[in-house]
Formats: sequence, structure tokens, C-alpha cells
Amino acid sequence: MTRRCAVSLVLCVLLLGSTGCSLFSSAGPADAFRAFAEALQRKDAGAAAAVTTDPSAATPVITSMFDGMPTDATLTVEAGEPGDDENQATLAYRWSFGPDRTFDYDAKATATQSGDDWRVQWAPAVLHPRLRDGVSFQYSDDKDFLTPVTDRDGLPLMTWQTVGVVTLAREQAASAAALAPLLQQFAPTITDASIAEQFAGTQDDVVTVVRLREPDLAVVRDQLAQIPGVTVSEQGALLTANRDLSSPAISGLADVWQQKIDAAAGWSVTLVGADGQPTDQLASTPPKDSPPIRTTLDGRLQLLAQQAVAAEPRPAVLVAISPSTGGILAVAQNAAANAQGPVALSGSYPPGSTFKTITTAAALQAGIASPESPQACPGRVTVENRTIPNDDEFDLGTVPLTTAFARSCNTTMAVLSDRLPADALPNMAKLFGIGVDFVVPGITTITGNVPNADTPAQKVENGIGQGTVTVSPFGLAVAEASLGHGSTITPTLVVGEQTTADTESQPIPPEIVDSLRAMMRQTVTDGTATELRDVVGLGGKTGTAEFGDNTSSHGWFAGIVDDIAFATLVVGGNTSAPAITVTGDFLRPAVGG
Repeated sequence: MTRRCAVSLVLCVLLLGSTGCSLFSSAGPADAFRAFAEALQRKDAGAAAAVTTDPSAATPVITSMFDGMPTDATLTVEAGEPGDDENQATLAYRWSFGPDRTFDYDAKATATQSGDDWRVQWAPAVLHPRLRDGVSFQYSDDKDFLTPVTDRDGLPLMTWQTVGVVTLAREQAASAAALAPLLQQFAPTITDASIAEQFAGTQDDVVTVVRLREPDLAVVRDQLAQIPGVTVSEQGALLTANRDLSSPAISGLADVWQQKIDAAAGWSVTLVGADGQPTDQLASTPPKDSPPIRTTLDGRLQLLAQQAVAAEPRPAVLVAISPSTGGILAVAQNAAANAQGPVALSGSYPPGSTFKTITTAAALQAGIASPESPQACPGRVTVENRTIPNDDEFDLGTVPLTTAFARSCNTTMAVLSDRLPADALPNMAKLFGIGVDFVVPGITTITGNVPNADTPAQKVENGIGQGTVTVSPFGLAVAEASLGHGSTITPTLVVGEQTTADTESQPIPPEIVDSLRAMMRQTVTDGTATELRDVVGLGGKTGTAEFGDNTSSHGWFAGIVDDIAFATLVVGGNTSAPAITVTGDFLRPAVGG
């Protein structure tokens, strides 16, 4: 007996890799069912197949079942106790695809004895009663892709559209010479050289050259079909409803849209044939109602802002915000600015004289000046060995603070800044929203940085928007909107999505609001922005800010008219004139002259 056991053990070792061994197999039907269920729960197709009567047939079917389900799905399988016929059992399946997503069903299984072993009689139906040869499981998230993204008036900004993905095979790379001219009417930057660079930058056998909107694809579809190596496949994509719409504020909305339709998605499990066509639906939960995703953007204002910045060859941006709601109305950048990234929302620049709004507010709050208090405006002034000149060293003599503000007297603001506490400007800037960290769903923003000024020289530099003070166009627009609102606004982009901030909103003293609004109005009617005096009700502040080696300057204009607060920046504009021009091109059609 001992000798026979030793021989059996040797045989088991030899056969273990291919057929298994009775020393490790089931001693009865219940053990076979249990081993099969446990292997399925581990998603071990090979182990599950090994305890069936036909492992070679079972393995691909079980593998296909797992492949058709999400990789993060969990599966539990319980083998019920055999009934009157101990060779039969019910397998209770439960697939879990996430919260409130479970798929339960039972399948019958039979065990048969083969020598000393018990094995599950193989048939696809042991995985599901309706599973049969030639079909497989397929899980699907059922989403309402037709959910649009709209502007504040409900007009579509982004919609689900068909696009044609144009690819070129490496083995036909020479076809780039014929392909590029055909696509340049839609994408002027595509050349045969640019396509060659794509191939040089990857080892892929096929590169995607361009994605075309359906109307564009219709124009060249037949011609593309004639070019060797070119393939066009159609797929869905979320695109701007108007091809001319382009904004850093729009580019982030696709993620918001995806989150919304994912949260509302339904799901289904079907059986599909070898051709991919469904044969049976096993479970289905339809998607929840998915209302349009409404934003605060104004489609008309966005297009006007884009047209205004496009006319300027230097990098130019414009941000507009509603003072009454905090809703972002438009964020526009021209091509030169786009090359530098989403600078309208997160660029960091010295604000120059536009920051005098904050300096003046701090002086009013400190009680060291009033709108009509006389202020010296000499051509230049020296504070702690730091000489501050006016533009071209203009000298107004002694004038009311309102006039010094409207004419943008650096020297006046330098002297006032020197009299302020070190934290006066940072505190006032935060009251206007500059330096506040907002988390706005759909976009990434910074507002700016206004540190304490501990020396007189630093105070005067910061007081005229130079030194260590920086803002983004978004941050300056927030400041103007806060002034228009009368308290720190909470900027928003997606209606119903909550913006958070690291600083609580606080009211701006009404007397400061009234005084600044009057000074800004005088800046337009009789100050540095008279080119825009035809825009009824407009108040604003110009700014020129040196940067780099101080031989170049950025040009700013920021202000409020009606329910539009805005900030316009022309990078390297050297004066505020280009920013004023861009602003006028935006505001005149937006609000009328």
C-alpha cells in the first residue's frame, strides 16, 4: 500500500501542471462547487476552468466574462447546499459595480465524478442561465452624452458632436505630402513636415493627424479616402457649439460635464455575439435626468471679448465678471497670449497704476486723505532714496485727491503709501479679493499677491503697483467686481457649483465705494482714459507696469460699467493705450456708446 501511494504521488507531481491531481481536488460534489465559486471570486479563470470537466473550453469563456465586465467590479459567488440530488447546486452570483449598482442572478451547476475527482460539468450556463457558446458579457455605462453645456441665458456653449479622426499609417508616411494641403483649410499649422515630426516623436505605427468636425469632414471625406494610408474613424466628442468660441474658462468645462454625466449615468449588462451585436439584455438601469449644465458665461460677451483681443498683435487678455452675481462673464485671450498658457486666469503681473484703487481705498480708510483733500502732485518725489516720477514727470501742483487719482499721479500715491501701516495694502487688497485663494469649479485661478511692506521704499513701490505686488487679470477683475458689489465677491463659473475661499467675504465701507466709483468715473471723463468717455457710465483706472529690466511695461485698464466689471491687459503694451483700445472694442458693442 505504501509503495502504491508513493507511485501515485510521483504521477501527481508529473501531471500537476496540466491536469491537476486528486490529492488536491474535490472529495465530493460540494467541494467541486465550492472550489469553482472561490476561483471565480478571485477572477482566476484558469483555476475555475481547472475544476470543470472541460478546462480548454471553459477557460476562454470565463476569461471573456471577466473581460466584458469592469476591471474594478467585484464578484461574489456562493454555492448553495445540494438539494435532493447532491450532484446539483445553485450558484448565487452577485456583481458589484459601485454604490447602488449590483447584478444578482442564480445559475445551476452539476458535478460529475471522474475517477476519484469531482468536477463541475462544463457548460456556459453555469456562468449565467442565458449564456451560450458564441456570446459574451458586456457591461456598459449608459450616459446622456447629449447633455449640453450652456451659457447663462441657456444658449449652447458645448454640445456632443460627431468628429472624424484622421490618421496616417507609418508605412504610408509619404502620403503626408498629399494629406497636409487638404487639411490646411481647417488647421493651417498642419504641414507634411509637422506630420513627419509626429512620426519622429513616437514609435506608433499610426498617428492621429487631426480631428475634424462633421461639416468639415463632409467637405474632404471622399478625397481622404483616396490617399494611401489615411483612415477616418468617427467618434463623439464634446465641442464648442460655435467653432469660434475659445477660452480658458471653456476648456475646463469638459471635466465638469464629464463628472455630471458620470454621476447621472445608468448601466447595463448585455450578452453580445461575436459581431458585437447584443443578443440579450441581462440587467439595465437607465440614466437619471441630466439637465443642461448652465454656466455664468455670456456667449455674446465672450465672442466680443475674443474679437477685441484678437485685434491686438501682442499678448492680450480680457476678463469680465458680473458684480451683482460674481458670475464670470467672459475670459478671452488672443493667440499670442494662448502661447503662454491660461494667463488670463493664472498669470502673475505687476498691476501698475490700476493698483492705486487699492492704495486710495487704504488711504481713505486710514483717514489720511479724502476725495477733496489737497494732495501734492510734483513731477517726482524721493522717499528713502527711492525716487518715484510721474509719467513724463508731469506736475499738477496741489490738487484734490480725486484729480490726482484720475490723472494717475504716482508721486501722490507714493507719499500716501509711505504713511500707511505695513499691512494696510495687503488687508485692503484682500477686501477686494486680491490675495484670496478661490477654488472655482471648472477653472484654476490665482488672484495675486500683496505682501507686507516693511520699509518706506517698499511701501511706495507697492503703492503704485510695482515692487512685490502682483495680480492676475482674473484677480484684478475680481477686485473691480467687488467694488461694484460693495463686498468681496465669490466668483463662480458653473451655476449650482459652490466656490470656496480661504478668506470670508467682507463689506467694503460704502463711503470708500462711492468715492472710488466717482474717481474712476472722472478718470474716464477727464483723466487718463478719456478715449472711452463715449461709453456711458464707464469708470476705470489705467495702469502701466514696468517688468524685466524696466525697459518695457505692461499696459492695463480695469473698470466697471453697468453689470460688467473687467480687467484688460496687453503684455508689453508699454502704455495703457493698447489696453484702452481693446477695452473700447469690447465695451462699445457690449453696452453701447
